[in-house]
Amino acid sequence: MTSGLSAILPDLSPWRSSRDFRLLWVQGLVTTFGSFMALVALPLQIKELTGSPLAVGAMGAVELVPLVVFGLYGGALADAADRRRVILLTEAGLGVLALVLLVNAMLPEPMLWPLYVVAAGVAALAGLQRPALDSLMARIVPHDQLPAAAALNALRWQIGAIAGPALAGLVVAYAGNAPAYATTAAGFAVSLLLCLRLSPMPAAENAGKPSLRGIAEGARYAWSRPVLLGTYAVDMAAMFFAFPNTIFPFLADELDADWSLGLMYAAGSVGSVAVSLTSGWVSRVRRHGLLVVCGAAGWGVAIAAAGWLSDIWLVLACLALAGAGDMLSGLGRSTIWNQTIPDELRGRLAGIEVLSYSVGPQLGQVRAGAMAGWTGTRPAFWTGGLACVASVGLLAAVLPKLLTYDALTDEDALRRRSAHTAATGGPDPAGTAGKADI
Repeated sequence: MTSGLSAILPDLSPWRSSRDFRLLWVQGLVTTFGSFMALVALPLQIKELTGSPLAVGAMGAVELVPLVVFGLYGGALADAADRRRVILLTEAGLGVLALVLLVNAMLPEPMLWPLYVVAAGVAALAGLQRPALDSLMARIVPHDQLPAAAALNALRWQIGAIAGPALAGLVVAYAGNAPAYATTAAGFAVSLLLCLRLSPMPAAENAGKPSLRGIAEGARYAWSRPVLLGTYAVDMAAMFFAFPNTIFPFLADELDADWSLGLMYAAGSVGSVAVSLTSGWVSRVRRHGLLVVCGAAGWGVAIAAAGWLSDIWLVLACLALAGAGDMLSGLGRSTIWNQTIPDELRGRLAGIEVLSYSVGPQLGQVRAGAMAGWTGTRPAFWTGGLACVASVGLLAAVLPKLLTYDALTDEDALRRRSAHTAATGGPDPAGTAGKADI
């Protein structure tokens, strides 16, 4: 029984083997809970000050450009600087912005414009920080434990994504905006203390200064690798065609189930958590490209089914299945990235990754809203889901190396494993024993 459970439950090897991984995991959990306080309070405060849905929606437009620009620059910076230092400085900056929100909320008449300035600033700092954070995994976790690390990181995010908004909603409803912002600032302070304990993560010896040429070099590398290109393209297609969150309120109305709106938003995370809690098998998978394609196709099928069905509980079940599919695809993408990308390019490629999983949902919400206005809410669901499946199938046909990727035979994966072994001075952790055939 014990061995059977260990094959299903999450693999805790990265937690046991890497002190830096433990620190980053706890730091990420603290930051997630603190950030959700502001993520819930900020749009609500804009609504209270303006009463305008357009004013609330404008926050997303304010955030998009800084996220794109600083995400790309942050990738180049992560390759050229000590990644620990980048994380520390950006975490401190995010804490300062939380204090700005707190001070503004405590004014007798809070002002509107600082809320947009802070939203843009948070997007810029997150764009700078995320590549440095993402590019650390391949350094601090043994090569053969990268799939398990991806699953544990996903579980951490999902815990925050489910519990964070619920807790934030209670704090904002019963205590107000100022205590929510104070909690956010406190979370960043604790996170900063944890990050101070991380080992230094200096740039590679041949690293140059951040530049457009460096960013272009990273883009050329990604373009020259069909497997990497496939991971970005599949994610973008799945999110563009089948990310319907913005029209959940209209679906709830059509199903005469206004009470279900919160459950719709949470259902995807519930499905993702179910995969993460039973992710012990992930460490035995080597065909991660197949995982990317099947997970994304499953996401599309589930979203389409949610548009066809009329029973609210079946719709919620489909949304949970969609979240599970997205989780499988995400695990495959993250593992391929960490297994194949050279350390000296890891930051710049992480910057591209930030764009692939940030811009897709933004454009997907625009598509869903426009399609719902043209064809109706439920057709916007099922047409988007079918378009997702078709586009993923087309990309798999055009980029066959993604489907045939094998962690034990891929040249880039073997090269990265050898480099990791040389850097750590340990034995090659890879082997065929215990590896699954998929």
